[in-house]
Amino acid sequence: MPLTVGVIGPEDLVHKVVAVGGEAGRGRLLPLPYRHEDETTDVVTGAGSAADALLFTGVVPHGLAVAAGVLDRPAMYVPYSGATLLRALVELLRLGHDVSRVSIDTLRRDEVLETLTEAKLPTEHIRVLPHRPGLTSQDLVDFHLDARDTRGARVAITCLGSAFHVLEQRTHAVRLAPSRHSILATLQALALATAGRQSGDAQVALGVIDLPGADDRSADDRLADDVRVLGGSLAALPDGRRLVVTTRGVLEKATDRFTRIPFLDGLAARHGTAHIGFGVGRTAAEAEALARRAVNRARSVGPAAGVVSMTDDVDIVIDGAAADGGGETGGGTAPPGGAALLARRAGISPQTLDRLRELASGDRGEGLTAHAVAEYLSVQQRTARRILKRLERAGAAVPTGIRQEGQTGRPPIVYRVRL
Repeated sequence: MPLTVGVIGPEDLVHKVVAVGGEAGRGRLLPLPYRHEDETTDVVTGAGSAADALLFTGVVPHGLAVAAGVLDRPAMYVPYSGATLLRALVELLRLGHDVSRVSIDTLRRDEVLETLTEAKLPTEHIRVLPHRPGLTSQDLVDFHLDARDTRGARVAITCLGSAFHVLEQRTHAVRLAPSRHSILATLQALALATAGRQSGDAQVALGVIDLPGADDRSADDRLADDVRVLGGSLAALPDGRRLVVTTRGVLEKATDRFTRIPFLDGLAARHGTAHIGFGVGRTAAEAEALARRAVNRARSVGPAAGVVSMTDDVDIVIDGAAADGGGETGGGTAPPGGAALLARRAGISPQTLDRLRELASGDRGEGLTAHAVAEYLSVQQRTARRILKRLERAGAAVPTGIRQEGQTGRPPIVYRVRL
């Protein structure tokens, strides 16, 4: 079944992205335009199940959707690169404008200065307002008008359509639009990320439920009602334990991204002791081996505990204190139970968690990448990626997109981390 990507942004840019992606055969592109970026949240929620993934035409609407917590599927934004800026500057030069005195919003200052320096253009009178969460269209307009009035800026270059429509009435303004290369590269990255997620959601998930003394038929009937939330089947094992068969996607949703088991405390209340182990694997045999490992570890945690074991040696511990549902755990908010529990569930040391908390507290809403984590912890990027994935499975990190900074290779994934 072909991938359906919802394209969100102002109408003209949405149509450009749809046209470019359609020509390149990048799956089915569903236009989801808005009249003003303030409508982003409504557009995202209104998309419903019509789109498998979401592509934003710029960082601003993507940031608004992230802040509103409405992203429930793979989502990325098309970056505005230095090449996009250079093309606009060349056109301004062709029309006779002074490009040594311009104001530029949304792009990073270092990227702007690097682009101008490589083009052998002066930079001392260039004013830059990088994107950061919370900036409004009016903030951008005020920045450009101030640059004109106090810094002598001759041209305002903006990435936001609503700001451009105001600025063009009061000064010479240019609106940047994503390049064809950026559109195609981001669509490809989004397709790969979505395919990877869908593949992961379809992985086999087997659960072993150990309830000492619960061998009678009535207990079986009640347990069948309990596990119905997992949407799978229930069978008895030769040793008296129960086996639950489901998929990773259903399990992840039912457990709020592996942060709680909704029926764990109820089982413990009825039977005194309840141990649940889920294994997620590529095959049924692998999932079953992991499930048995998980339930054995659950017995060592406490009288009521659950463990989810993954193929990459990650064990996520969910004990009774974390299973009561007393607090929201999705969307990047740290799960209840404190730092020690989170460290245990994510499979990282408390010391590493403390260092990550320091790093996350200073990211100014920009998110963390494996490169930033690797530098801060003095570890290899492969190790940093594994740490971020473990935090994601523990419900403390959420991937929010990619960051394209002119480097070669696969763009880094940006995570919003809440510890």
